[in-house]
Amino acid sequence: MSLHHRMMLQRYGLGHSTSLYSTVLFDPIFTPLFTAVLGTGGITIGASTITYASIASAIATTALSIGIQMLMAPKPPKPEAAKVPLTQAIPYRIWGVGRCRLAGAYMLWESRGPRLYGIQAVAGHRIKSFNRYWLHDDEVTLNGSGYVNTLAGGRYANSSVRIQSRLGLPTETAYDNAVAEFSASGLWTTNHRGDGQASLCLRADATRMKDQQKRFPYGVPSLSAEADLALCWDFRDPAQDPADPSTWQWTRNAAVIIAWHLCFNEFGFGLDYTKALLPVLDRWIEEADICDEDVARAGGGTEKRYECNGYDTTENGPKSGLNAMLAACDGHLVARGDGARILTVGKFRESRCSTLSDRDIVGHNIQYDVLFEDECNRLIPKFTYPATDYTTSDTDYFEDVDAQISAGRILAQEAEYQWVHQWRQARRLGKRDWLRLRQKVKGSIDVRLSGINAVYSRWVRLETPNRMPRLNGKVVENRRSILALTRGGFSMDIVQNPDNIDEWNPATDEGTQPPVPVAPGASTVPTPVINLVQAKPNGTSVYVRVVLVDPADASLTPVVRYRLADNGTGNPGAWVEQSLPDATPGVPVVGYIELNTNVVPSDKLLDVQAAFRTSGGAISDWSVTANVTSTVDPVAPAALASFALTGAAPRLGYASMSFATGNDQHVTTVKVFRVPAGAAFDPNTATLAYSQAAAASASYSAAEGDATRVNLLTNGGFDTDTVWTKGTGWTISGGKANKAPGTLAGLYQSQTIANGDIIRSAFTVSNYVAGAVRARVATAGTTPLNEGPDYSANGTFLDTITSTGTRDSYTLRADAAFNGSVDNAIMYKRTPSCAPQGNWDYYAVPYNGSDIAGPTSGPLAATIV
Repeated sequence: MSLHHRMMLQRYGLGHSTSLYSTVLFDPIFTPLFTAVLGTGGITIGASTITYASIASAIATTALSIGIQMLMAPKPPKPEAAKVPLTQAIPYRIWGVGRCRLAGAYMLWESRGPRLYGIQAVAGHRIKSFNRYWLHDDEVTLNGSGYVNTLAGGRYANSSVRIQSRLGLPTETAYDNAVAEFSASGLWTTNHRGDGQASLCLRADATRMKDQQKRFPYGVPSLSAEADLALCWDFRDPAQDPADPSTWQWTRNAAVIIAWHLCFNEFGFGLDYTKALLPVLDRWIEEADICDEDVARAGGGTEKRYECNGYDTTENGPKSGLNAMLAACDGHLVARGDGARILTVGKFRESRCSTLSDRDIVGHNIQYDVLFEDECNRLIPKFTYPATDYTTSDTDYFEDVDAQISAGRILAQEAEYQWVHQWRQARRLGKRDWLRLRQKVKGSIDVRLSGINAVYSRWVRLETPNRMPRLNGKVVENRRSILALTRGGFSMDIVQNPDNIDEWNPATDEGTQPPVPVAPGASTVPTPVINLVQAKPNGTSVYVRVVLVDPADASLTPVVRYRLADNGTGNPGAWVEQSLPDATPGVPVVGYIELNTNVVPSDKLLDVQAAFRTSGGAISDWSVTANVTSTVDPVAPAALASFALTGAAPRLGYASMSFATGNDQHVTTVKVFRVPAGAAFDPNTATLAYSQAAAASASYSAAEGDATRVNLLTNGGFDTDTVWTKGTGWTISGGKANKAPGTLAGLYQSQTIANGDIIRSAFTVSNYVAGAVRARVATAGTTPLNEGPDYSANGTFLDTITSTGTRDSYTLRADAAFNGSVDNAIMYKRTPSCAPQGNWDYYAVPYNGSDIAGPTSGPLAATIV
């Protein structure tokens, strides 16, 4: 008996034995998995085959950040390891996302006379930019030619160090100074471009022996840099093309980064995005939007919910980076049988929750407590801290003092969020994991085929009064699911989901900012530590509030500088610096210094840094860069008072609407969007049909298309038996044109139609019995002609017909079998400004001056003929 037949018998046996025939046969979403399993080797989609092994290995997985599984899982290198360039014959390729500090691996390390050259491969793909540079632990700045500015004590003096960089464009340029030194020997020539390889080039010039130690006190310079790494396809932006990487943008959004790693990263999983993402793109958009949600901070302002920054090497498989990404957003990833991937980030929603009943479960193994050696009464979140020059750091921990007293000692575990750079984000993730740990309920359940939908859900509500009464009505989290037909269908590892897992009170939960050791910078002045950066609107302008940790040194004057993150050319703007000598430490919060800048550019993404200046004029290193959007008006406008279609059907290439704003001073613009009838509305992907500058308590008209179009047909409603030339079987009576079966014949009317005219046509079929009718433009009602498709049903039908020659008539042509009536015939010539033909839904959205959207009005359904 073949494997196929054995599996068929097993499936039917399970179905009959449980009286629950698998819903997979009737579920269009999840059928692809079961179809794949029942074949003999795999399922073929296009040119790709999905094997059983890939399906059975992990249908659903979640991030590993705690416990034994985390210790066994492959992990990316520690951030500390990235500061020193690798020296090995064949180094592993490096890739990264978000913002990281990297040194890369040497491609060239050679000296010629007094000059040393080091060329370092930083990332095996194109990156956005290099932001900051370090020589050893000295942060250095460059002049316009790339030479390092002299530091205090004469370090790197007399332009003795030059740093150049390449972003990894598809076709790069070789470093000219290295070519000049080594091309004659063939060691480094113009062909050593490093296409697609982001890199750095260091040139260091030795000096006289008595000055060498002063210029290079730490020995040979070791170069590292902070870089904004991979450009990713953000599927929410219609301007970005998945097939054109030049349109992609840099991002820290965890969901967008995971999609890039699955489908576009050269060192990732290499999935086909048309199969992995597009079938479930609406779900990916939802997760990306959640990652971008603003979360309040205790000191004011907000930060994004889930950001992701990190790097890995090809020494590790793609699962290593994926686990770090999932850990950064408390992610849950499903591999569907047809190749689609479904991501769910850490925010509970009923829409991602399925139900399992007693009838769906064939077995279970649940633990309602843990062994002493597995107990945890303290959880320590660990993350990568840019403020300490990108090292691993701890946040405040979570602990249960009563449990510690009961156990007689502290039983601590660490939660690793290595690709998280925000300490508040690490605390939020840590709290979610801490709440799960304290539930202690975990185990596995065997799910029959009728419960397949739950296998793909992150959360499962149990209706199990008989099998598991203690969990009846509870929500459990699906941590991992695999195909296990011998256990009834699937095996699902679960942990009880806390009811309060999304609760977050910044005032009590945020904790304190991790300390930053006070270490002298390149100028022996301590570097500031930024606690938060916040945009503060002031009327029609905006300033930036910067809060620094107080260094407890009254002699230091804080300095703030900002620049446009993108000045319109894809590059940052120039720094604007402001000294704030009147800032008072400890006011209004003890332990901090609050700074308020002058007016900054409105509604722009800004880079912000801080420094300290001594009374003698020496300045510290600049702090880690913080980003803030200078939103002038953070208050969304109120909903429109009204939104309605105006004018009457038929709408010939034109739709008109009216809307009114309420008594709301925040509204400045109203935009009208168009989507296909019945489609979900998303202003990021919908077509903008009309935009209107608006004020409070005012009424406006909106329109899309060419209002001059009229029906060129006379007596299109067939009110009289005139104008139309009737072929055999056609009659006009009762306000309609009627056709009896028996002969192929047309009903036509004279028109003047030039070569290249684009004709739009519409007509209504009623009393349909049989046959087909179509619209055409023709000569003398016959040939030559251009025509639309056949219609064989009642309804209103729209056509666009391009004339390829001079025509003199518009014809409704019915075949010999046609038996029915036509009415409301329309024909007009399309112009370039006509609205698109079809059935559309229109939506209106009010915006404030900072482009923050208010509630959506609509849809208004309109048919454009």
